[in-house]
Amino acid sequence: MQQSEPQISIVVPLLNEEESLPELTEWIERVMRANNFSYEIIFINDGSTDNSWQIIKELGNSNENVRGISFRRNYGKSAALHEGFIAARGQVVITMDADLQDSPDEIPELYRMITEDNYDLVSGWKQKRFDPITKTIPTKLYNGVTRWVSGIQLNDFNCGLKAYKRDVIKSIEVYGEMHRYIPVIAKWAGFKRIGEKVVQHRARKYGTTKFGLERFINGFLDLMSITFVSRFGKKPMHFFGLLGTIFFFIGSVITIALIGEKIYFAWIIKEHMARDVTEKPLFFVALTTAIIGAQMFLAGFIGELMSRNSPIRNYYHKKETYRVDNIK
Repeated sequence: MQQSEPQISIVVPLLNEEESLPELTEWIERVMRANNFSYEIIFINDGSTDNSWQIIKELGNSNENVRGISFRRNYGKSAALHEGFIAARGQVVITMDADLQDSPDEIPELYRMITEDNYDLVSGWKQKRFDPITKTIPTKLYNGVTRWVSGIQLNDFNCGLKAYKRDVIKSIEVYGEMHRYIPVIAKWAGFKRIGEKVVQHRARKYGTTKFGLERFINGFLDLMSITFVSRFGKKPMHFFGLLGTIFFFIGSVITIALIGEKIYFAWIIKEHMARDVTEKPLFFVALTTAIIGAQMFLAGFIGELMSRNSPIRNYYHKKETYRVDNIK
């Protein structure tokens, strides 16, 4: 019988990968037996339109370590990982793609780095890639920007092959398309022992890639979003309130200066032809700046009120599960 708490949980998100699933499962099983690991494989079927889910259930009939979750529609990789992390029971959790581009032979060393070297998270680095130049150059740029913003010295943030301590995946929440930034999320959650391992990148054997060039634009926007949320999500007044105060102060100073100038020319110099304050373009600049400042300050105040509420968790409509008890 399968242990209630396996040594390793392998979380595999997938979309239309029916050809590769039997081969991947057999490969993982072979590696696990060779190293005498207790394990579970959790396939997350992210709204596949082929026979992926039926194959997962068939694999489970012949291998008691296979479990699965199937979404009613495609929610994306982050949603799949989120549900896989909830279901995972292993001491070490390893994520990998289902397209056979990640090698299960890397699992024993990843497991050792977590359990013996005491890393919180180990990210794979596909140093030699079998990708076109239209993908490799933007990837290098994306990784460079992420290193600069996060301070985490990883060469390949988006590698699907990663290993985690169980405490890490139970302490973070992956949503939207934030799977690219799990090391960043983990660091800001207090898990700072983040390592990297050069892993083998295999050419795709079946099917085609599920990601387009738009992921680089979305990735940059997600990086800005997670940077802001992590730094100011629990203290929005520190951001909006500060900017609002500065804007309001600038607008007020300009307005006072214009009124002072009007008084000086009209009452002291007796220049009754001096233009009214409201006739000067600078007055409207000052008024706009003050209004923006007040609105930003109000946004910070409302954000503070909202941040006191319990966080809203994502809910994904699962069509079916296979040997999965979704209790954390």
